[in-house]
Order: sequence, then C-alpha cells, then structure tokens
Amino acid sequence: MPDTSAPTVVYIEDDAKLGRLTVKYLESHGLAVTLVPDPREGIALVLRERPDVVLLDLMLPGMDGYAVCRELRSRVDTPIIMVTARGEEADRVMGLEGGADDYIAKPFSSRELLARIRAHAR
Repeated sequence: MPDTSAPTVVYIEDDAKLGRLTVKYLESHGLAVTLVPDPREGIALVLRERPDVVLLDLMLPGMDGYAVCRELRSRVDTPIIMVTARGEEADRVMGLEGGADDYIAKPFSSRELLARIRAHAR
C-alpha cells in the first residue's frame, strides 16, 4: 500500500536521464514523484492531481518554463521550484518574480533539492 503521507511531486523535465536520476533519488527518500517531459501534459497533471510541490525545468520543448509557471500560478497555489541550468541572477529574479516559490540551478545538490521540496511541502 502506498504511503499516502509522502509528499507528492510533479517534475516537469524533458532531460530523461536527469529526470530518472532525480526521481530515483527523491523516491528513495520517501517522496512520490511523477516525471512528465511535456509541459502541457505537466500542467494538466498538476491541475488534476494537485501535488504538494512542482519541480519545473525552464528550457522545455514547445513552451518554456516561465509560461508554464505563469499558467500554473494563475490556477493553483502549489509551490513551484524552478530547476534549471540558467543560474544567472537575472534568470533567478525573473523566475521568482514570475511566480516561482524557489529556484535552484543545475547542477544541483540532490540533498539540497530534497530539503527544499520538504520545506515547501510543509
């Protein structure tokens, strides 16, 4: 029987290898994670499932992470953590001002990402 108290995460990420590794790590620490490579499918899943946290890559096919963030923010209060290779201050500010609750640059520490997810899920 699944642990219904485990924090739930939707991870919108098109890099399959990074996504699988991150999901494996997070699940090994008790989180329930769904990886979605397509931004529109990710939006639909978040709206349907209402996870505790959304992890969101910025560079996605067909729709960038900023647009995904704006769409989600206009419809849900779920914490959004942007996880992206764009680590410059201007990118972080744009992400946070665009509706993200947190921003972590790749490459990131898995332990730090886990801590941030748990903090936002509280």
